Amino acid sequence: MSRASEIGAIASREIKKWYRSPILLFMTTIQPLIWMSLYGKAFNLTGLFRIPEEILKQLPPDTTARFAAIANEILARFFGSSDIDFFSYIAVGMMGVILLFTSISSGMSIAWDRRLGFLNKLLVAPISRSSIILGKVISSVVRGVTQSLLVMLIGLALGMKLRIAGTAEFLVALLTLILLGASFSSLIISMTIRLKSWESHIALNNLLTLPIMFTSSALYPVTLMPEWLKAVAVFNPLTHGIELLRQALLLGSVYYSQEMLWHLSILAAFASAATFLGIYLSNIALRKM
Repeated sequence: MSRASEIGAIASREIKKWYRSPILLFMTTIQPLIWMSLYGKAFNLTGLFRIPEEILKQLPPDTTARFAAIANEILARFFGSSDIDFFSYIAVGMMGVILLFTSISSGMSIAWDRRLGFLNKLLVAPISRSSIILGKVISSVVRGVTQSLLVMLIGLALGMKLRIAGTAEFLVALLTLILLGASFSSLIISMTIRLKSWESHIALNNLLTLPIMFTSSALYPVTLMPEWLKAVAVFNPLTHGIELLRQALLLGSVYYSQEMLWHLSILAAFASAATFLGIYLSNIALRKM
């Protein structure tokens, strides 16, 4: 069996387990949807900077123009554009968050295979150890990207406003999701593969998920964070991934953007290092089993 066939067989098995279990798809999707629906709709942060029409009508024209210019400048500074509404801002953030959730839960498949004895069968089979890990990572990326796109479709139904200028923007968004999924799932698998108890896996998932989400720009702009949190957010790869998604899906342009190139460079470097390190550490752990 070739290396590609080994990886494909393991990835296919994981994907089949996923789509044959609708409850699993529902459980991993519902939490980001709750955040998007309740938090995004109830806490309209962009609405704080908009003056109601009935008040604007009572003001002189020059005053109205000044207020509008100030409000647009504030929105552009915080959200990248005065045309972005807070729900769309949150919805794109949740696309990154659900991919994080899916990647972190990928380590649970290792625990389940170990518990059922399937991992031992793979270890004695004439296949490469790295094929086992790569198959798990690829299946996690496929599941994460699919669920992120599902969140986007649901967001569109709830009022999300996309501004995709062309194919290039969509491809950048897709590449961003793939890089995030590969990096997070590789690192998580390398950590969870050493854990033997089911409870340890759950504890690790809970320990990582919320801190990574809240120290990113998933829920609010980095510019609104306190200085100490800004320093943390800059080193959070989820921040760079979500900002890339917003650049591609909400701002409608990825050409000649220094900010886009900065986020893409950071994310690509992190994904390359994390994927290589994760697979390397996982191979070492598998050889010791």
